[in-house]
Amino acid sequence: MVHAVVAKLGQGLSNSFEMAWQVWWALILGFTISAIVQAFAPRRRIERALGGGGLRPIALATALGAASSSCSYAAVAIARSLFERGASAASALAFQFASTNLVFELGAVLWALLGWRFTLAEFAGGFVMIAVMSVLVRAFIDPAAAERARIHARRAAAGHTHNSAGSGPVPLRALATLDGWSDVAHNFRNDVAMLWREIAIGLLLAGFAGLLGDRVFAALFLHHAAPVPRALENAAVGPLVAALTSVCSVGNVPLAAVLWSGGVGLAGVLAFIFADLIVLPIVAVYRRYYGAAAAVRLTALMFATIVIAALIVELGFAALGLTPHARPARSAIFAPVHFGATLVLDLLATALFVVLISLTVLRGARDPVCGMQVDRGRAPRLEVAGSTHYFCSTHCRERFADATAGGVESPSCAS
Repeated sequence: MVHAVVAKLGQGLSNSFEMAWQVWWALILGFTISAIVQAFAPRRRIERALGGGGLRPIALATALGAASSSCSYAAVAIARSLFERGASAASALAFQFASTNLVFELGAVLWALLGWRFTLAEFAGGFVMIAVMSVLVRAFIDPAAAERARIHARRAAAGHTHNSAGSGPVPLRALATLDGWSDVAHNFRNDVAMLWREIAIGLLLAGFAGLLGDRVFAALFLHHAAPVPRALENAAVGPLVAALTSVCSVGNVPLAAVLWSGGVGLAGVLAFIFADLIVLPIVAVYRRYYGAAAAVRLTALMFATIVIAALIVELGFAALGLTPHARPARSAIFAPVHFGATLVLDLLATALFVVLISLTVLRGARDPVCGMQVDRGRAPRLEVAGSTHYFCSTHCRERFADATAGGVESPSCAS
């Protein structure tokens, strides 16, 4: 019995490692592209651009959300900051959807695991979700409820939203300089630090889910019903499974690959991926930011949006003949390491990872308030007792100055 348990644990961990090997290069490529984009569009610019309502702010929120490439928790925090400062609920939600569903690293990992059609379906679904949400938002969050939520958000002790690692935008020509790539490297490091736990948990869950037989998925998702009832049931169950696993952002893609391999329909897998913004820990964050009543409305709105968008994409792709049909075997998802294109790409990605992290070691410093890694050459600084401290923002610098003046050794950005 003990030997069998140990063998299963070993097999699950082996599956997780093999999937990590499959997607490592895609993750590094996605994080690098995201870091470059962030250097051109620092996050503090976003808050200044998205005040008010209407279609234009929603479109701008979508574009800037895709550029910001945040993990689910960071996206929710930034959206709260936008909403608090006057952005409409629709604009704030558009930012959330875009920054978690229209991002480079997600597309790269999906392409590596499930192919280009699935990647196209996910990105199309991101835009469809934003359109559906924009239509439904008034039915779930009326102006009075939105104003109550905004007042609650302003009172909530939510900390602060981090800017990009440098003190300002990087011009295009700076990417030919060491300073420009240092800023990119610091954005890269901070994004990896923000997401690595979610990715690791997702890989572990996927590795052990790969040990489950298809009967488990058949018990959760309809497989042999007529197309429309099957799509409806799969799209409704997908977010519930995501909420229970509580894996966010890129971390839920490996488990989505296992669901697809197990026979779950396109709408169900897409709904599972889309639902990273309504997992249980994030619903708790909504409650803290906006109050219990607004959290219920917001979660219901997002659930309805996710289900409708997943169904629209499945039906649209079926009509266009784009539905992915190839379902990879578990042996293809959890492929053993061997010499080939994937190994070469992983080695190149590892070299890029080492170079970027080395730049942050040589040129970086840790913000003593929030722990963010910043570029010493571009970050706000403060001299205290003969020592120089570097910060991600003037907000952290002011908190540190106030705390040290009051005799507090290490202030917290959320305190």
